[in-house]
Amino acid sequence: MSEIKNNNICKEKVFNGIFKSYSKNLHDFLYYKYGANNNPQDVVQVAFEKLWKNCKNVLPEKAKSFLYTVANNEMLNSISRKKTVLNYSLQKPKDYTVESPEFLLEEKEYHDRLQKALEELSEEQRVTFLLNRIEGKKHQEIADMLGISRKAVEKRIYTALKILREKIEFIKI
Repeated sequence: MSEIKNNNICKEKVFNGIFKSYSKNLHDFLYYKYGANNNPQDVVQVAFEKLWKNCKNVLPEKAKSFLYTVANNEMLNSISRKKTVLNYSLQKPKDYTVESPEFLLEEKEYHDRLQKALEELSEEQRVTFLLNRIEGKKHQEIADMLGISRKAVEKRIYTALKILREKIEFIKI
């Protein structure tokens, strides 16, 4: 231990000495305080990684305090994240809607018509149209992706729109 107090933590020998001195006790502390379900060995590893990253800022005599503080905070953050996930998983999704049954039926019919119309487009038209309207790609980006000219992309999108408007009434695309 006297060797640790007189040297810099950034030296591998000193760091290894600190690891050997504190890792088991730190693990046991976390294990007894928070239990095995919270992976105390992982938190010990994280604490030592942070010590290594901050080796120039931490004095050797403060290493133990640093490790315990980092490990405890890391464990508390982990537990907090687990609680948040649990709270959201316990919330029931809404099983009602404010739309009328007629609206829902019309929406389904339009969706079915749109799917059918999209299937009837040629593959080139469908790919180009979906890249533009669904993915939000610009004409030049699509041209570069497909290895075609920008004018060809515009023509495919225009033709696809024309076909979709004919096949699907009352839908604004």
